[in-house]
Amino acid sequence: MQLEAQKRNEQRGEDRNWLPVGIAFAVVAMLVVILAVSHRHGAAASDAAYRSQVRLSDFAMSESGNLAGGKVTYLDGKITNAGAKTLVGVEVRVIFRNAAGEVSQNSTMPLNVIRAREPYIDTEPVAAAPLAPGETREFRLIFDQVTADWDGQYPVVTVDSATTR
Repeated sequence: MQLEAQKRNEQRGEDRNWLPVGIAFAVVAMLVVILAVSHRHGAAASDAAYRSQVRLSDFAMSESGNLAGGKVTYLDGKITNAGAKTLVGVEVRVIFRNAAGEVSQNSTMPLNVIRAREPYIDTEPVAAAPLAPGETREFRLIFDQVTADWDGQYPVVTVDSATTR
């Protein structure tokens, strides 16, 4: 008797229609993907709008040699959070031009604020020391390599993204 019941249960499992289960799984997976994409898009939009609240100023450039015999270029300045949110991350685009005014180097990099000046200049990501609304700090961008045809003028620096909380 147990053998017959077991055979009936096995047959029911084989006869089961898995199509509704598969459709339900696919619908749930699509909803998860749509929610994740819309959340990411919403965050990016608010960050894109906040870029205009980030001010970069007081640029100064310097160079030094490194131990490998190369040259390191520094771009220092000030960053101000002119918005109403706390700034926890900034990425900048730096464009170096050649003598003809053409783009010779286009770099995107995280902006690091200066943490200490003694015994040497030490930087840290904005996330390690978020900028409150209205706060200004010094920053430093470090270029281990700048294209040889750079015209020597200040590069164009723009805020590419700003992350807030």
